[in-house]
Amino acid sequence: MAIHPPTSNGEPARNGARTAVRSEPPHLERQLTNRHIQLIAIGGAIGTGLFMGSGKTISAAGPSVIFVYMIIGFMLFFVMRAMGELLLSNLNYKSFSDFAADLLGPWAGFFTGWTYWFCWVITGIADVIAIAGYSKELWPALPLWIPGLATIGILLLLNLATVKAFGETEFWFALIKIVAIAALIIVGLFMIFTGFQSDTGTASFTNLWSHGGFFPNEFMGFVAGFQIAVFAFVGIELVGTTAAEAKNPEKTLPKAINAIPVRVLLFYVGALVILMAVTPWTQFAAGHSPFIGMFSLAGLGAAATVVNLVVLTSAMSSANSGIYSTSRMVFGLAQEGDAPGIFSRLSTRKVPSNALFLSCVLLLSGVVLMYAGQDVGKAFEMVTTVSAVCFIFVWSIILASYISFRRRRPQLHAASNFKMPGGIPAVWVVYAFFAFVLWALTTQPDTLIALLVTPTWFAVLGVAWAVLRRRPAHLARFEVFRAELRNDAAVAAGRSAAGVSAEEVEQARK
Repeated sequence: MAIHPPTSNGEPARNGARTAVRSEPPHLERQLTNRHIQLIAIGGAIGTGLFMGSGKTISAAGPSVIFVYMIIGFMLFFVMRAMGELLLSNLNYKSFSDFAADLLGPWAGFFTGWTYWFCWVITGIADVIAIAGYSKELWPALPLWIPGLATIGILLLLNLATVKAFGETEFWFALIKIVAIAALIIVGLFMIFTGFQSDTGTASFTNLWSHGGFFPNEFMGFVAGFQIAVFAFVGIELVGTTAAEAKNPEKTLPKAINAIPVRVLLFYVGALVILMAVTPWTQFAAGHSPFIGMFSLAGLGAAATVVNLVVLTSAMSSANSGIYSTSRMVFGLAQEGDAPGIFSRLSTRKVPSNALFLSCVLLLSGVVLMYAGQDVGKAFEMVTTVSAVCFIFVWSIILASYISFRRRRPQLHAASNFKMPGGIPAVWVVYAFFAFVLWALTTQPDTLIALLVTPTWFAVLGVAWAVLRRRPAHLARFEVFRAELRNDAAVAAGRSAAGVSAEEVEQARK
């Protein structure tokens, strides 16, 4: 049976469990307002990788890092368009694991669902490491384990509360990140146009090419920039999943996906251009946030401290989303029988408390990793590499599902109003890019180690699937899943032809 990640309203999108969901109180539906959804979607484009990882990408690639972020954003735009066309081809698909299981087979739903859960666990660990690093910048004498444990505890309490509290917190976290980047761009432009002087020279756009050109470290330096930059984009597919759960997905989903290039240009390319224009790229170093460095360079000590706090909230926002996503994911897995049943229990507040505790216990490994490596930066790089590789797998499954969709259901593709540009050839171009990224990860010792460790996860999944796939109950659940997709499609088609309302269809299905 397909594995169902949490939807934008927090409810595991499981077509086979509607009856159980209806029997619960309304707040189990985890409805988030449009205000929450839009800011969470925009905030998702501004990850920890941009704030903490951009220092490494700039120091490695120089100004060519601009092209690194543009290329990654361009390629992932095709992944999102493929995902959009598939979700809109059958509005009963609630996630990419749904259409992966339907188009590729039950193994794809199993591997995709569990890997996506694992991705967010790893991302949450990276965020805990980043939070500890930023806290040390503010309070140098503070042991790393204190902010790590404190963050996990605070986010656990937050997620044990109502989902509305989660949505409201994420709304303000996202707004803070957007305001911070806008402020950086405005202050940076002022420094550039006023010819701001510092020990590193004059703030000017000429700094982009006057220190060795756009490719100062040649091709291999450019390649190195992809290693950490890919992590900045992890979770980009959540925009499509969130939009697909909106009341009018035919309009909301295309709008959300088509906004991705603008967000990449503004939040990534725009911010990095300003940073490297104010300060030559040679002054940036891995493990240090260039956002904080720019305000410190300007002598705005208080502003630099504020930005440090903003960056800290950005990491907390990502960790909060990670805890929420992983807990709802394992809750959905348990509901489908693909995880221990203890994780399907709900608290009196109708939240999966056992699944939340599991996620937080796993995040504690981030505290251990901070002491296992040479420094916080090294630990962050290793964890983000594992996360990036797993997300590449999920993105690849989305593209493979698109290829199967084009082959098996050409009539639906022909009728689509949101076709993926480039079609099948574009898919192979993106696959070639993914292969290039994986090769890039082999060029540095730290990322190579993480890359070699990652297949262990897929080996574990393979063993689990070999056991699970033979169970008659699992085969029966998958057949029910396929039957419900066909029935839902038929009901939707009948409703469209007869002009019947969605509420009447739901009553009939009950």
